Amino acid sequence: MSAAPGTLRRTATHPWRLGLPRRVFSQVLLMQLAVAAGVAVLATGLFLAPLGSQLDDQAMRRALAIAQSTAADPGIAAAVISAAPAPDGPVQEAAERIRRATGAEYVVVLDRQGIRRSHPSPERIGRHVSTDPARALAGEEVMEIDDGTLGRSARGKVPLRDADGAIVGAVSVGIAYEGVRDQLVGAIPGLLAYAGGALAAGALAAYLISRRIQRQTRDLAFSDISGLLAEREAVLHSIREGVVALDRDGRVRLVNDEAQRLLGLGPDATGRSLDELLGSGRTTDVLAGRVTGTDLLAVSGPRVLVANRMPTEDGGAVATLRDRTELERLGRELDSTRGLIDALRAQDHEHANRLHTLLGLLELGLHEEATAYITEVSGGHRATAEEITERVRDPLLAALLVGKATVAAERGVSLRLAERTLLPARLVDPGGLVTIVGNLVDNALDALAGTADARVEVELLAEDTTVVLRVRDTGPGVPPGRLEEIFTEGWSTKSPQSHGGRRGLGLAMVRRLAERQGGSARAAAADGGGAEFCVVLPEALR
Repeated sequence: MSAAPGTLRRTATHPWRLGLPRRVFSQVLLMQLAVAAGVAVLATGLFLAPLGSQLDDQAMRRALAIAQSTAADPGIAAAVISAAPAPDGPVQEAAERIRRATGAEYVVVLDRQGIRRSHPSPERIGRHVSTDPARALAGEEVMEIDDGTLGRSARGKVPLRDADGAIVGAVSVGIAYEGVRDQLVGAIPGLLAYAGGALAAGALAAYLISRRIQRQTRDLAFSDISGLLAEREAVLHSIREGVVALDRDGRVRLVNDEAQRLLGLGPDATGRSLDELLGSGRTTDVLAGRVTGTDLLAVSGPRVLVANRMPTEDGGAVATLRDRTELERLGRELDSTRGLIDALRAQDHEHANRLHTLLGLLELGLHEEATAYITEVSGGHRATAEEITERVRDPLLAALLVGKATVAAERGVSLRLAERTLLPARLVDPGGLVTIVGNLVDNALDALAGTADARVEVELLAEDTTVVLRVRDTGPGVPPGRLEEIFTEGWSTKSPQSHGGRRGLGLAMVRRLAERQGGSARAAAADGGGAEFCVVLPEALR
C-alpha cells in the first residue's frame, strides 16, 4: 500500500522520511504556511532585537537622570565635604530617601578618593567602590551596563560639585537589569499575540489562494502538470495539423511546427498579431474569427487550407489548419476527368445520332447524301482538333482544350481559339497553366449557362519567355466594383450544392498560381459585353 499524503513512508535509502503531499493544493498551502510562519518569526525577531536595546537605553538614561537630580542637591555635596563616612550620616539618609522614592536599585555617593558615603548595604559604607569612578570624577557623565557588588545593572554616573563648581565626588545610580529584562519578557506575549494574529490571517489567505489554485489546476499534482505540458508540446509539434493559439487581443501565443510551415511563419511569431504576421485577407479573417463557420477554406500562398476555430474560456481561441492542397489538386483533376467523361458521353450520344442518321440515308438508298454527311461530320470535328493541336503545341493543354470544346458544344456554347493564338511546346510548368486555363474556361461556361449566342474565346500568346492568356465570354460580365473582389477566396456566384467544398476557390487559385510565378491575373469588361480575364506569366517558357 502507498503511504497517504503527508505521512511517514519507508524507502530503501531512508528508513523513514516525511513524504510531501502530491496535490498542488496541499503543497501550495504548506509552502505558503511555511512562508507566513517564517515571516512572523522573522518579524518578531526583528522587533525584539531593537526592543532590548531600547529598554537598555531607557534604563541607563533613567539612572543618569536620577544621578543628575541627586548631584544637584547642594546639601549632599556639603555633607561629603564636612562629614565622615557613616551608616547613619546625612549623605546615607539623603541617598536612601532618593533610592526609595525613584525605585532605583542603589544610589551611591562617593568622595574624590572613591570611598562610598552611601550604599543600600550600610556595611559597605566607607569602602572603596567596586567599579572605576575616574571618568565621573574627571567631570564626565557616564551611562553603561556593568556588573557591580549588587549584580548587573544599568548605571548612570555624574560628578558631584560643591557651591563653587569644584568636583568633590560623584554619584552613581543603578537600575536593576532584571527589571529591564522583565520589561522585555513582558512585551513578548503581546508581540506573540500580534504575530499569531498575522500568522492566522496569512494561513486564511494561503488557504483561499490554494483553493483557487486547486480549482484552476483541477487538483492535479505538480508532476502531473509538468507531464501534461511536456505531452502537450510533444503532441502539438508532432501532429500533421497546424495549431495556432490566440489570446483575447488576437496575438499569437502558441504556434506549432506545421502551422509555421503552412502559414509561412518564422520562429518569432509568438506575441505578434495576425494582421502583422499574415496581412489582410481571408486567412487572417478566418483565424481571427471575423468569418465564422466550420471547415472554412482559405488560401495561403500556393496552399489550400481548411480552418476551424474554437473559442477558449479566457477570451482567446485555438485554430486548427489542414492542408488540402493535394486534395484540391486531385479534385481539380477529377473535375477534368469528369469533363472528359462528359465529353465522351456527349460524343457517344452524338455519334449514335449520326449513325442512326447515316443508317437511315443508306436504307433510303441516298448513297451520295450519306457520303457527303460523313465527310461533313468527320471533317468538322477533325478541323477543331487539328486547329487546337496546330496552335497549341503542348499536349496536355491541347487535350484540355479539345475536351472543353466538346463539353462546351454539348452545353450549346461555342468554344474557339483566337486568331492570334500560338503557344510553343516548351512550357516550364504545363500543369499550372492547365489548372489556370481549366478554371477560367469552367467559370466562363458556368457564366454562359442559359444565355443565347453563348461564345467563349481563348487566346494564348508567347512573347519571348512570357505567356499571355486571355479568356473572353459573352455572359453577363462582372460588376465594375467587384473586379478585384472576385479573386478573393470564398467569393462566388454559384450555389454551394453544385460545387461542393471548392466553391469560391477557382479564381483565387488562378491569381495565386500566377503570382507564384511572378505574374498577375486581372478581370475586365470584354468588348461587346461579357467578361475578359487576362493572366500574364513571365518566365513561363524555356
